[in-house]
Amino acid sequence: MAKWTAFPYDNSAFVYTPATLKKHWARLHAGDAEPFPKDADVVQAWIHFHAGEFRAAYDAGLAAGGAGLTVANKAQGIYANYLEKKDAVKLEMFLEIAERAAAQQAEDPKNPNAWYWQAYALGRYGQGISVAKALAQGLGTKVKTALETTIKLAPKHADAHIALGAFHAEVIDKVGKLLGKTQGADTATGLKMFEQALKLNPSSAIAMIERANGLVMLEGDKRMDVAEQLYADAAACEAMDAMEQLDVELAREELED
Repeated sequence: MAKWTAFPYDNSAFVYTPATLKKHWARLHAGDAEPFPKDADVVQAWIHFHAGEFRAAYDAGLAAGGAGLTVANKAQGIYANYLEKKDAVKLEMFLEIAERAAAQQAEDPKNPNAWYWQAYALGRYGQGISVAKALAQGLGTKVKTALETTIKLAPKHADAHIALGAFHAEVIDKVGKLLGKTQGADTATGLKMFEQALKLNPSSAIAMIERANGLVMLEGDKRMDVAEQLYADAAACEAMDAMEQLDVELAREELED
């Protein structure tokens, strides 16, 4: 595997010990509802992840076996989405995550993040090849089903609510409301998902960013003022780890454009 690009910001505030990680775990994992690990090696993998050491987190997660698959998938997914420069490598990474998550589902079908990371990876892959192509390949149904399963297993999984809102918004934006219905996409459901995500995780910059994008996709330019305020709120968030820092930087870039 090619060398991974290093996290480009100061990570000194994001270096946790096992004790400080446990103390801040609920806040750090308000998005993915992941329970604190029982395995010390998996705890170390998460320490790498939160510090932005995504390759180390990926390697440590895979080495830890089943209990480490979620951190490996998250590390590779966040890295691919934010830091990988080559589109072909990015798409390959998303497919790898989706395959590992599907295998994880077979082993542990009641693990919400086995379903979530499959949905995340296929969703990002679909964006990379074009939403229309992804829908034609049947990926839309897979993403929607996996996200709905995640929420059924973990009703407080804020990230799954964000992703499901984004699914409804992107499908309607790309193919229209009429064709969107054939994919199970619905404006009211999309808006409700974004709203619920922020209720579950009110300090989430990515929830604010995705809601801003979704409002414009679903309701048009009349919501631009609300969207711009959401970007401003996201840009002002205090990051607790490297992933959140990447989200805050993304919001700042959107405000500058």
